[in-house]
Amino acid sequence: MAERRRVDYNVHREILDEGAVDEMAEKSDSKTSLCEKVKKSMRCSGPRLKRCLLSSVPVLSWLPRYSLRDNALGDLISGISVGIMQLPQGMAYALLASVPPVFGLYSSFYPVLIYFIFGTSKHISVGTYAVMSVMIGGVTERLAPQSKFTIWDEMNNASTVDDAAWNAEKVRIAAAVTFLSGLFQILLGLVQFGFVVTYLSEPLVRGYTTGAAIHVIVSQLKYTFGINVKRRSGPLSLIYTVLEVCYAIPQTNIGTLVVSIVAIVGLILAKELNACLSKKLPVPIPVELIGIIIATVISWQVDLNAKYEVDVVGLIPSGLQPPVFPDVSLLGEVIGDAFALSVVGYGIAISLGRIFALKYGYNVDSNQELIALGLSNSFGGIFQCFTISCSMSRTMVQESTGGKTQVAGALSAIVILFITLWIGTLFEDLPKAVLAAIIFVNLHGMMKQFLDIPALWRTNKVDMLVWVATFILTLLLNPDLGLAASIGFAMLTVIFRTQLPKYSLLGQIPDTDIYRPMEDYKQVRPVPGILIFRSSATLYFANAEMYQDALGKKSGFNITKLLSRKKKLEAKRKRHEKKLAKKAKKAAKKNAVDMREPEEQKDIATIEMDAGPDPSLPRAIILDLSPVNFLDTVGIKTLSRIRRDYGEIGVEVVLAGCQTGVVDNLQTGGFFNDKVTKSCLFYTVHDAVLHCQSPRTHSEDQESTATYF
Repeated sequence: MAERRRVDYNVHREILDEGAVDEMAEKSDSKTSLCEKVKKSMRCSGPRLKRCLLSSVPVLSWLPRYSLRDNALGDLISGISVGIMQLPQGMAYALLASVPPVFGLYSSFYPVLIYFIFGTSKHISVGTYAVMSVMIGGVTERLAPQSKFTIWDEMNNASTVDDAAWNAEKVRIAAAVTFLSGLFQILLGLVQFGFVVTYLSEPLVRGYTTGAAIHVIVSQLKYTFGINVKRRSGPLSLIYTVLEVCYAIPQTNIGTLVVSIVAIVGLILAKELNACLSKKLPVPIPVELIGIIIATVISWQVDLNAKYEVDVVGLIPSGLQPPVFPDVSLLGEVIGDAFALSVVGYGIAISLGRIFALKYGYNVDSNQELIALGLSNSFGGIFQCFTISCSMSRTMVQESTGGKTQVAGALSAIVILFITLWIGTLFEDLPKAVLAAIIFVNLHGMMKQFLDIPALWRTNKVDMLVWVATFILTLLLNPDLGLAASIGFAMLTVIFRTQLPKYSLLGQIPDTDIYRPMEDYKQVRPVPGILIFRSSATLYFANAEMYQDALGKKSGFNITKLLSRKKKLEAKRKRHEKKLAKKAKKAAKKNAVDMREPEEQKDIATIEMDAGPDPSLPRAIILDLSPVNFLDTVGIKTLSRIRRDYGEIGVEVVLAGCQTGVVDNLQTGGFFNDKVTKSCLFYTVHDAVLHCQSPRTHSEDQESTATYF
């Protein structure tokens, strides 16, 4: 590797404290009041109204400029391909949501059209998603348990389930929670709360989706083995469900198990073939569609339901459902679930949206995405849909087959509409085990996320801990409570990291104005008589006391003992003065000599005074506050206490590298007074060092010289 060219240059200027910098740069003290901000935001003009309309309804800005020559063919092929994928995935994910399969088709139609109008991402494919579906299923099973719809058949002397009423209630609950989650997303978008997704870090999202995938797998085992297992909800429900499945395995339906094994093996082999031929094929093979067609034909010809008691999809009504406003009485029971769905759905969609936006060079408006998803869900809830988000597999197909705009999404919705109106009834004999197999095979990508653990162990152990903790909490507490607990745990790791920062003493790199931690660099030298202290985290109430303790440890002397010793000497001196004063008064009375008292008082004034500062102590301490981005009242009081305490033992304390916001915090927090001014705040550490090294009477004329090599 070629040696880097070295350039020498010198900088000559006066030592700058914050007061001098404010004067030179002419700092502005004018601040816009809240009233003025509100007035400005409420002003309306023609251009502003147009911008507002185009940003609120993005389709009006890009559709008139749509290029048929460049985009039409790719969007057409992509839309048909994604629409074909939506059919099996919509029906399969409806099982996860514990609603009839046809409602998965509705959820792949209405919300997609709404997102086409209001969404800002050009490439993501919205629709049903496994994680969202299993969360919906947990809500429906909790509020509509099977036991509520079990009736006693006196003729057969056995209990039966009123499936029609049960399914209707579950659809009603799913629509209500979907509608409310959409309202939450709209509200968050209107108040510009798109940044909420920043609390969902990548390790947290990947650990959460992996844990939710395990819930998905467990919920589908009853369809794989053909057993009747009660679906549970609440903490530890996964463990109870697994135990119940294990107890019910002896009652496995052999016909259903054979169908499941054949479907899983066939889908895996077909997907591997698809991957091998991906570079040679213009569009991927619709593996799931071919699978459900073959399974439906075989089931119809062999009559699997009647001969082998293989559970099939059953009645699929043709046409669309009329709009029904969700039951308001249910909204209060699903507030927590709806908020969790809104955050998770938005987090997954915006993450994928930003990936493709970065790849193709356009912007995704996070707040508009919230509104778009919110409108899709709230509008979908009125038409008995369940909560949607973005699917990675469909998005990859939409992008790889040439989709360049959301016209592809609209075309996929038209494909679903055609299937729902005329073809859906043909799939009534489709075994549910095949839909479960489709879910299992589509989750293999999430299972690969376990490889994140060794990768994170090598790069960042705290992120690995967040991943593992999120995964475990999601497994044990269910997806809704698991998300809240995981976010809380992730926030705790941030707090702990600010409470346990790295404290360092800085030294100077010879012949430069650069200062680095002495324990990390061999050529860094301490500045004689000056202690430079820095913390790697901001200073606030949670770590203020530790900051002060660390300064005491790094300085090598106990400030508490020195202050105590000084107070004891001061008290001893005062007692001695008082004692001598009493003796002087007695002597004055006895000898009646009034002129002697001033001489005695003169002698008293010189008793027990220190000769000078302790040579073992540093001349000054510089607190490098460059990593600090804010100060609260506790942090400001800590700095004031440090400056006061060390000043009492003759050690000057100055601050360096303060950001503008920190200086404002100090000013409003009462740090400055008649004795403490901005002259103790320096622009850089080097300015503070030169100030502390120079004689105080000439510090204003001192120039700093820095040479860079």
